Amino acid sequence: MEFAILGLLHESALHGYELKKRLDTVLGRFRAFSYGSLYPCLAKMERGGWIVKESQRSSAMAGRRSRVVYKLSAEGKERFQELLAEAGPSTWEDDNFGVHFAFFAHTDSQTRLRILEGRRTRLEEKQEGLRAAFSRMREKLDDYTLELQRHGLESVEHEVRWLNELIQGERTGAGPTHGTPVSETSSAPSKPQQKPSRTGTPVRGTSK
Repeated sequence: MEFAILGLLHESALHGYELKKRLDTVLGRFRAFSYGSLYPCLAKMERGGWIVKESQRSSAMAGRRSRVVYKLSAEGKERFQELLAEAGPSTWEDDNFGVHFAFFAHTDSQTRLRILEGRRTRLEEKQEGLRAAFSRMREKLDDYTLELQRHGLESVEHEVRWLNELIQGERTGAGPTHGTPVSETSSAPSKPQQKPSRTGTPVRGTSK
């Protein structure tokens, strides 16, 4: 969480509510944040000298308590740059990759490439393990558990393909390619609902 907070405060000073909202918006896909974990972390970072807090009052806040705004200190800016330069195995893991990726715009190309290649290696190892487990267990599991296993494998395969595209973009200098906007995909006609059969092969629902 410290890296994420440093990154967001590097972009602008924020009060606690705004910071929590930005954390959820930028990184909610990768992890959940709560006020119960945010404020102790902010207090720790303030004691460490990475952030400072200031009281902010405006004419619209007459009669109310001033609002506390968090800002990066000079030491916090240095710490953020140090974390941006990290590209070791810890940055490839599920808990950290998303946070580093969220701040790739501030990261140099070589570091981005090392992180992406490391993440791909991790997922390719996971992919092989899932494939082996799927082949070994498919005769022993019920259809719905098999579907869950298949879904997990397909999710990993999808991320590997995505990483391949990102790595190619970094190597050519083209940057990331953007897929189809959500608004376009949501207007596409839906497929008939399917029900898994006892053999594990989806069977289309029949109409009345």
